[in-house]
Amino acid sequence: MRFVNPGIDLQSSLAALQIADAHEEVFVACGVHPNDALTWNSDTLNELRKLVRHPKVVAIGEIGLDYYRDRAPKELQKRILSEQLALAADAGLPVVIHNRQATDDILELLTSWHADLVSSGSPLAERAGVLHSFSGDTVAARKALEIKFMIGISGPVTYRNADDLRRIIASLPLSALLIETDAPFLTPHPHRGERNEPAHVRWVAEKIAEIHDLPLQVVAEQTNANSQKLFNW
Repeated sequence: MRFVNPGIDLQSSLAALQIADAHEEVFVACGVHPNDALTWNSDTLNELRKLVRHPKVVAIGEIGLDYYRDRAPKELQKRILSEQLALAADAGLPVVIHNRQATDDILELLTSWHADLVSSGSPLAERAGVLHSFSGDTVAARKALEIKFMIGISGPVTYRNADDLRRIIASLPLSALLIETDAPFLTPHPHRGERNEPAHVRWVAEKIAEIHDLPLQVVAEQTNANSQKLFNW
């Protein structure tokens, strides 16, 4: 089993790398989260360039847009996201995308970025990234698949009020899904209300197996293969 531990700013990305150096099964995504966009300065991009050279960095993330928390101006969030997408293209690394109430802008930026990957002949065009802890609709999911993004499924799929999300997952091929924790948040049922941890991904996998009417082992093997393809490990 392998884990991707994402950073949300330079400091947490460095901390994640220290953990990865101490544990063979842990890998890292480095990036600046939109809610931490105000930490971005003239040196941040160069510092990220240094971090992504580390052999345990397998993605750029968690990056994206968050119009719900609105902790930074939207134009600043979009600029920082665009700069980090360019870094991902240069490094040949997929992206882990955070999206909260910003689906249209996210898909517009990612579609343009993916088109550039295709036109440049980049192998990354076939494993562009993952929409982390997906909360969009079927149309957004299908558009993401068209530009070679996977759909990240976390604890909310187990919640009683998540019928829409379960219908979306039922409509998607298993080859498009990744299983995530978002630890310490979004703890799945029956542990909702407790601190989330990687061991709880089992409950997410079991719910996906139920939705697709497949054995748990099939879901585990396919989503593991999906992660291998995306993160190239």
